[in-house]
Amino acid sequence: MRFVDEAVIYVEAGAGGNGVASFRREKYIPFGGPDGGDGGKGGDIIIEADVDANTLVDYRYTRKFRANRGNNGRGANCSGRGADDVILKVPVGTTVVDVATGDVIGDLTQGGDRLLVAAGGGGGLGNTHFKTSTNRAPRKALPGFAGEARDIRLELKVIADVGLLGLPNAGKSTFIRAVSAAKPKVADYPFTTLVPNLGVVDADRYRSFVMADIPGLIEGAAEGAGLGIRFLKHLARTRILLHLIDVQPVDQSDPAHNAKVIIDELARFSPALAELPMVLVLNKLDQVPEEEHNAICTHIVAELGWTGPVFRTSGLTGEGTKAVVYYLMDQIDLEREREAEEPDFAEAQRQRRQRLEQETRENAIAQRDALRAARRAEREAAGEDDDDDWNEDDYDVEYEYVR
Repeated sequence: MRFVDEAVIYVEAGAGGNGVASFRREKYIPFGGPDGGDGGKGGDIIIEADVDANTLVDYRYTRKFRANRGNNGRGANCSGRGADDVILKVPVGTTVVDVATGDVIGDLTQGGDRLLVAAGGGGGLGNTHFKTSTNRAPRKALPGFAGEARDIRLELKVIADVGLLGLPNAGKSTFIRAVSAAKPKVADYPFTTLVPNLGVVDADRYRSFVMADIPGLIEGAAEGAGLGIRFLKHLARTRILLHLIDVQPVDQSDPAHNAKVIIDELARFSPALAELPMVLVLNKLDQVPEEEHNAICTHIVAELGWTGPVFRTSGLTGEGTKAVVYYLMDQIDLEREREAEEPDFAEAQRQRRQRLEQETRENAIAQRDALRAARRAEREAAGEDDDDDWNEDDYDVEYEYVR
């Protein structure tokens, strides 16, 4: 099954039914008067968050959704039947954006959340509404009103408390396997992880948080290298970033330089994202002789000028992972308590998240437009027709659900 985290669809609500001009016809009542009923309301288009949905793949191939129009009114003051609403199921964490204006229509962060994206048109009035003392037999009735129509963009961002960052093969998937029940693919080659993976981490009884593992970044990701920054937007909802560093890279590169690459790419993509609290995790210590641990870790921290929290771990053996989990859980609990007790802090956090999501959205769109322009320039340089054969399916990746 494809993991699709963005889709553009067209939604059109149903038009209202027409009102009718009708007159009462009954024995012994020569002047029955008008009795035309109103038209029924058109169907709405509603987006609903579904906890059982995981991807927007259904909206990659079916992109136009229309609700039915309401029924016309009838005589005897009978109103037309309203049309049924069309409910579109999306994963929790989906943001709905108006394509024309760029405005955020709504954000679905809880299962069962609903959002009206296109309202159905009202029914037209029957001639009963137009009778007066001087016009007792009106032949006027109104048609139904058109329903709303618009193009909307569905943007899925996974909801997690902690986001994992690092170069490919830094041990992110192994780490999340060690601390949660998630079982992402693990192999000895780069870009094993092609889609975000979520894992629920249990610190203690009744204390847990969600961790997200996103595909690895490489130098030049902000310009589209590797998997680019396509999945960085999934970190916009996190509270803490966990930066994993391979202390013994297979290519013999400098771990401190590799860490700087990630930090720089993060800042280039979104300064607001780079301001999130970050924890440094020096991983894969099982591959280094014990007597060299201190020297390597001290070198990395000194080269980065790092003054924040640092942990030493081995995702393969599980060494040091519990300390990381407890630290993260404590920090998340403290932030949740402050948000509950201090309204000003909670409002500041809300505004920060809104700014972060807006920034990541704008940067992701800008990169996609830049890639389109680059592809168009390449075709023009090669003398090919500029038919703009951009196909978003080229950037889909496959993944499999394991239950």
